[in-house]
Amino acid sequence: MDFPVGEGPVGEGPAGDGRVRVNVPDAATLLAEVGRRLRAGEGFALATLNLDHLVKLRDDAAFRAAYRAHDLVCADGNPVVWLSRLAGRPVALVPGADMVIPLARAAAAAGVAVALCGSTDEALAGAAARLEAEVPGLAVAACLAPPMGFDPAGPEADALIDALAASGAGLCLLALGAPKQEILAARARARAPGLGLASIGAGLDFLAGRQRRAPALVRRLALEWAWRLGSSPGRLALRYARCAAILPGQVAAALAERRRNGATPPG
Repeated sequence: MDFPVGEGPVGEGPAGDGRVRVNVPDAATLLAEVGRRLRAGEGFALATLNLDHLVKLRDDAAFRAAYRAHDLVCADGNPVVWLSRLAGRPVALVPGADMVIPLARAAAAAGVAVALCGSTDEALAGAAARLEAEVPGLAVAACLAPPMGFDPAGPEADALIDALAASGAGLCLLALGAPKQEILAARARARAPGLGLASIGAGLDFLAGRQRRAPALVRRLALEWAWRLGSSPGRLALRYARCAAILPGQVAAALAERRRNGATPPG
């Protein structure tokens, strides 16, 4: 499923500058491919697409370039899932925060260590302890928290990537927030090609108990956005307004793709 991101001609090439593609249909497919790559020593970069990313991708050329360098992209938000269904190319919801422990289990099963990057030293230590408690046999090789103002495209990023590679980890969970984590992952994909990188946003903070996630029932009802907005309106109101503003264009693009594919119109 392709999503227009506003710059460049949509549809040019397999993943042109004007669109981003979700190429992982569900969690089972993701975990199977990650496991295969980890066992083979093949690197990868995983991004988890949501509506906020689509907003940022429209305005940030570096973010678009980083997404194009990712091997795996899954649907992190319900609007992305709904738009895929509207386009006749349905994908399942695969939230990055839900994938932290399954990815760690895949690493343990493949016999590779994990590195944690982002957030704070305290949060990473808490997340590492939780992962090692819940995933038997898992080794956390490194916990690295970049300083405030960290530039994922600067020389300090290269030093961080080199430290991750030197740690012996085969999988790095990145929790720097978008677009920093995806830009760093794209840079690391080229500099450390044997390293797997998964951008999981606040997943480590949730795991460490540093941030509270919406209750499971709220998530099942697809109302996590409302719960988060109520918890932090000052920080999220403008972000969600921008997300709402791009929805009509995304809906139109999804319907156009449905017509091109000859799918039955939604009833």
